[in-house]
Amino acid sequence: MLAYIVRRFLYTLPIMFGVALVCFALVHLAPGDPLVSILPPDASAELQQQLRTLYGFDRSYPEQFASWIWRALQGDLGTSIASGRAVAGEVLTAVGNTLRLACVATFIGFLFGSLFGFVAGYFRNSWADRLASFISVIGVSVPHYWLGMVLVIIFAAQLNWLPATGAGPSGSGDWAWDWEHLKHLVLPALTMSVIPMGIISRTVRALVAETLEQEFVVGLRAKGLTDFGVFKHVVKNVAPTALAVMGLQLGYLLGGSILIETVFSWPGTGFLLNSAIFQRDLPLLQGTILVLAMFFVLLNLLVDIVQSTLDPRISRA
Repeated sequence: MLAYIVRRFLYTLPIMFGVALVCFALVHLAPGDPLVSILPPDASAELQQQLRTLYGFDRSYPEQFASWIWRALQGDLGTSIASGRAVAGEVLTAVGNTLRLACVATFIGFLFGSLFGFVAGYFRNSWADRLASFISVIGVSVPHYWLGMVLVIIFAAQLNWLPATGAGPSGSGDWAWDWEHLKHLVLPALTMSVIPMGIISRTVRALVAETLEQEFVVGLRAKGLTDFGVFKHVVKNVAPTALAVMGLQLGYLLGGSILIETVFSWPGTGFLLNSAIFQRDLPLLQGTILVLAMFFVLLNLLVDIVQSTLDPRISRA
């Protein structure tokens, strides 16, 4: 088991380097001058050159990449062009907010997705199967940003039950686990949970249906094992793949929440990326993408380790 973990970690290192290289290249290939947002229209050539030297834009791309990676390994992601603050501090604050939202949304999606999937898998071709499959298809098909706006209209504008935007009362960015802050989490978390719920439901439904048709289930029932006992064996066989799908969905939510966070003005990485793109803030854009990409790679590594723990056949393979 330890050898498997070490091998998986070593495989992750070149992936991290490749992700960092792609992140750097894509950001720098985008058109436009990153200093246009802070330079006055009548800026002199001397001032422009000073700012390019300050941010390192006067050096070649290989030199910029090597310097950026070296500083990133030390925890320094540079300074935001637009705000003048350290990128690492802004990104870590935003990652904390997004991680909180994504974890709650993934939990909701996994809970209801697993429930619908098990019901549909156990009662195939019944009304329960058709209902659960219909809900999962709707969850995957409905645009989440549109669903977010609908929920805002119903629960915030019409019923006035929940706040429409922000992460705390009075626009505060500080978080506390009380009802005043949790109210701001409800609508974006429900909106974000719809897609993983549909994906997990369809995955679990297929896994349960396939497992119930295997010979060992027939043998367990022939030995007189109760339905609950059979259910436990089905869960053991479904859990590794379901957890892998859940881990991937959590990673996707961390990196793909830009529309939902923009709709609800949630101060996470998606909202930060949106601001960095429109302001052409290269250090902030690079730092945010790098942190999200590395988090996704490490999350996949963690999922692989958990999978191998639940199913030792993976590590032996």
